[in-house]
Amino acid sequence: MGSPNDAPVQDAGGEPADEGRGAVRSAVRAPEISYHPARRTVVRRGPADPVKALMHRHRDLCERAVDPLEIAAGLEAHGLTDRTAARYRHRDVFSLAEELYARAPGAGRPASRAPGPKPGPGKEARAGWTLSALLPGAACLATAGALRVTEGVLGGEARFAVTAVGALLVLLGVRLCLRGGPLRAPDGVGGVTLYVCWLLGYAVYGDDLLAQVISGGPDGHWTAAPAPLLGLTLALAPAAWCAHLFAVRARHRLAGSHGLSDFGAGARPLLFGVVALFLCALTALLLLSGLGRPGAGSDLAGPAALGTLLFLARLLAVHGFPEPAATGLAAACAVEVAAPFLVLAGRLPGLGLLARPVDAVVVAAGPGGVPVLACGIAAFGLLVHASVTLTRASAHATA
Repeated sequence: MGSPNDAPVQDAGGEPADEGRGAVRSAVRAPEISYHPARRTVVRRGPADPVKALMHRHRDLCERAVDPLEIAAGLEAHGLTDRTAARYRHRDVFSLAEELYARAPGAGRPASRAPGPKPGPGKEARAGWTLSALLPGAACLATAGALRVTEGVLGGEARFAVTAVGALLVLLGVRLCLRGGPLRAPDGVGGVTLYVCWLLGYAVYGDDLLAQVISGGPDGHWTAAPAPLLGLTLALAPAAWCAHLFAVRARHRLAGSHGLSDFGAGARPLLFGVVALFLCALTALLLLSGLGRPGAGSDLAGPAALGTLLFLARLLAVHGFPEPAATGLAAACAVEVAAPFLVLAGRLPGLGLLARPVDAVVVAAGPGGVPVLACGIAAFGLLVHASVTLTRASAHATA
């Protein structure tokens, strides 16, 4: 009796196969593991739904967003542009954000192409931060008026007490103004308060200090110039309104844009217009604060450059960029600090070359040329930086 392995091999038709064919095909494969040498398995690379993978990568952003604009801003902050949105089968980041917003789990929120801007503060809120922005200027104006009325009546100690009380009221008003409203910013880089205090102090005493140092001093007391400080504190109110206008109009443009480049092209002229508007208001207030003082209109460039620098620095800090704001303020402080020290160092034997740059600036524009140069260059640098950073959607996601 032969073993089962000795049974003749049959072909597909049930006929016994010959020995030659048996040598080639020794066994019949089961139908479920049939072999097709001509058919190749195609391996798909990458997910079939790329948007799903992107949503999984940014799940927290999608679930936390209250509208598609916040998702678009978050994607842009992570480096995704309109060009890379094409990899996810969308024409721009905005349309991709709409799909992510619609797919966000547990939402049940209707996605809209152009949702309206977030409701701004009501009239009561606007009146509140407008009043707080007016307080520093009012305190400074009252102090200056009191000092002028009591000139020749009160002694030096009494006038110093009035000045100290007025300065304290101004500082409290500035702190209140910066804690709310359009000029409110999260805690930024340390040292900013020190930079601002130095810049304001130099605006009051710096010109006379530098003039005395160049003439061989310093000798005696420094003559104060309170008019720039009065104009700058009065300019807090237009600064708040300009910052509010920029935030609201940028949010409107963001809602109506069809891409990141479209929004940037519309936001850049808005930024330049707001800065120009503030500069016009600041110049007018500086002129008004110097009425009755001889030659008041001849030294507006320094305070105007300082006011523009402070406004741009605060605008950057409000929209989440405190580091470049602090850098610009520190650069202006460094130039103003270096000017008198270079003049003093130039008195040493063999170091006269150090004082030549300061002497050249003073000869060309007077002592006020130093703050114009320091604050003007720093303000221009911040304006260039703001034209790049503040024209991104991510800078206005929560504006």
